[in-house]
Amino acid sequence: MSKFKTIKNNVSAEIVEKKSKFIANIFYVETMEEADKIIKDTKKKYHDARHNCFSYIIETGDGEGAIVKYNDDGEPSGTAGAPMLNIIANEGMSNTLVIVTRYFGGILLGTGGLVRAYSEAVQKALASAEIIEKTKGYELKITTEYDKIEQLKYELKQRDIKIIDIQYLENIEVIVDVPYEKIDEFTNNANKEQVQNLKYDIIKEKYIDI
Repeated sequence: MSKFKTIKNNVSAEIVEKKSKFIANIFYVETMEEADKIIKDTKKKYHDARHNCFSYIIETGDGEGAIVKYNDDGEPSGTAGAPMLNIIANEGMSNTLVIVTRYFGGILLGTGGLVRAYSEAVQKALASAEIIEKTKGYELKITTEYDKIEQLKYELKQRDIKIIDIQYLENIEVIVDVPYEKIDEFTNNANKEQVQNLKYDIIKEKYIDI
């Protein structure tokens, strides 16, 4: 997947269905290890809850697709994790972890009622989220001279390259996010003629905002 939707900031929401309380928490994650830690911490936080169900989709970043996992945590099979997963999948979302905690209220909801309740909790949380698009790219440090900074800014704007930070040191260091498909504009010497004496370092690979 070259680009995907996800949430900008973690969000939560709560609903009550026949005295059972459902608390949905949605997180941005980049690795399975990160997701597993959040799941563990959430179960510890809500240790007195009957269920902590989850689902997630995470890009592998190696062209092999995405990691998909869900768990009903004791609820009847197919009534919690899968419906939650379907919601984020249908929205085209990835690098997204959904956990819904249920405090049992003493009244059985039935399979249909459970599916509706877990789905509603996730949808309510998503409704409060800011949805953004991300793509694979690089964080790059460009070093330039003081008399060339305005020209550099212009060239970056022309290429829709986002400036993350600028440090005014002996020379000027500009931190930018570069989409994967635009990296050749910086590594191809022919393109570097646009800005004289351009020096750059690739800091790391990352998922960047589009």
